Amino acid sequence: MTAPTDQTAAKAGQTLISVDAMGGDQGPAIVVAGCALSAKVNPDITLILHGDESVLAPLVAKRRELQGRCEIRHAADVVTMDDKPSQVVRTGKDTSMWSAIESVRTHEAAVAVSCGNTGALMALSMIRLKKLPGVNRPAIAVLYPSSNPQGFNVILDVGADVRADAEDLMRYALMGASYARNGMDLKRPRVGLLNVGTEEHKGRAELKEAFDLIRGQSDDAGYDFVGFVEGVDVSGTRADVIVTDGFTGNVAIKTGEGTASMIGARLREAFKYSPLSRLASLLAYTSLQRLSKKIDPRRVNGGVFLGLNGTVVKSHGSADAMGVSAAIKLAAQLSANRFNDKIATRVAVVLPGEEKSE
Repeated sequence: MTAPTDQTAAKAGQTLISVDAMGGDQGPAIVVAGCALSAKVNPDITLILHGDESVLAPLVAKRRELQGRCEIRHAADVVTMDDKPSQVVRTGKDTSMWSAIESVRTHEAAVAVSCGNTGALMALSMIRLKKLPGVNRPAIAVLYPSSNPQGFNVILDVGADVRADAEDLMRYALMGASYARNGMDLKRPRVGLLNVGTEEHKGRAELKEAFDLIRGQSDDAGYDFVGFVEGVDVSGTRADVIVTDGFTGNVAIKTGEGTASMIGARLREAFKYSPLSRLASLLAYTSLQRLSKKIDPRRVNGGVFLGLNGTVVKSHGSADAMGVSAAIKLAAQLSANRFNDKIATRVAVVLPGEEKSE
């Protein structure tokens, strides 16, 4: 069932974004607010919102920016954060997440965006969209705050699959470099392989093998391989793309998020300690605001699923309206750059042949 709207498909030159409006911790009101914010600043997007029509219709009606640019597609069920991915794959056909991905599978929409359960989203995306030829394990790539001129580094995988052998890591390098070119406008990104040290003799056997494979593809794939990098380089200036397995990558970004949260809390405590410290906080207010904006994760909210026959952007589950808007902006940018086609071409050219068996 579809809610009546003035527009049910993207006009020429516009990008149609498929949004799971019911996923996430904050509820559909925040998702709709984020869609409205994105629509306000980007006239070239239209949206399909998947979810309970009785809930979404009143929310959309209050947003002038969405009038004539938004379709509601009814989906009765919701994937919760506690649902097991295997259960969602078996019984989730009536959920907003399934419906959002289906719009990409049928090529109706360019990109799907969801704030929902990451495991379920990846499982459904793999089942419905399928993997690109030559890709054994898809990856989730995120932009991580760094000291580089662009302000962020690409890190992948951050949780799609905890396993990764040497060839998987090399594919991550190819896809991560493509993401850096198309998502951050870096003509020749620098790629580093995360390890316990920078010396070539350190690390597990698969890392040493991946080192040679990634280095061997650098010229053809248009990136510079800087070799092994350490945890300090994730937010540093040595590389633009950090390649690792999903287990290590997920631990790294969660540790970074926790550390940033702790530092923020300690700063607030310090500035409240005495009248003089409160005065100091007022004097430093502009600088603190500038710092907060520079490292604000909402500005680049969205992990991109790489290696699938379709683009899926995973927004943070706790994202506010600004975060949802940023995820939609990223989705539109990747679609405009024909990002998934470029990844498919790169993997097919550099790594011809059939996929490996599990």
